Amino acid sequence: MFLRHFTRLFSAMAGPRPVVFSGPSGAGKSTLLKKLMKEYENVFGFSVSHTTRNPRPGEENGRDYHYVTREAMQAAINNGEFIENAEFSGNLYGTSKAAVHTVQAKNLICILDIDMQGVKNIKKTDLDPIYISIQPPSMEILETRLRDRQTESEESLQRRFRAAKVDMEFSKEPGVFDVVIVNDNLEDAYGRLKQTLLEEINKVKKTKMSS
Repeated sequence: MFLRHFTRLFSAMAGPRPVVFSGPSGAGKSTLLKKLMKEYENVFGFSVSHTTRNPRPGEENGRDYHYVTREAMQAAINNGEFIENAEFSGNLYGTSKAAVHTVQAKNLICILDIDMQGVKNIKKTDLDPIYISIQPPSMEILETRLRDRQTESEESLQRRFRAAKVDMEFSKEPGVFDVVIVNDNLEDAYGRLKQTLLEEINKVKKTKMSS
């Protein structure tokens, strides 16, 4: 009940719709998001997710993820502090209400970077975001990208490959995503991403000019 009340308040607020980004690890989602945030730093606000996995090289706590213990995150989930949460490769991931509130308070488009389980959970609410799926050109290219990272064990990679196959099929289901972007060329994919969000970008710019 509280979650439904929260999302009603969220979608009832004036301003641009939040944006849900989803896609398998290795599709280039993070690269596209970083380009978007750099070009429109005063338009988008990144909702920083929580996770119980360890940081990868170059990642920072509070910027890429909030890295927490499993015990602390499970307690927060049980306390109703998360909009969505899921378990993947033995680690918990989730989007907290506080993270979304932080972005909203700045009158920015809230970016929610979540997996397909999270998409299914948000579909059950009336948050009404724009749903965007970022997909790789093929499983072969995805495998090359993930192996080139050299950050995970073979067992972990195989889990990601299996999950990616399911994710790619999920993205093809009618009505799930507003747009599916195949990232075979970074600049082309980024161009399509910007075009998809242009209306919401212009809303924020107009609001900032009149304030």
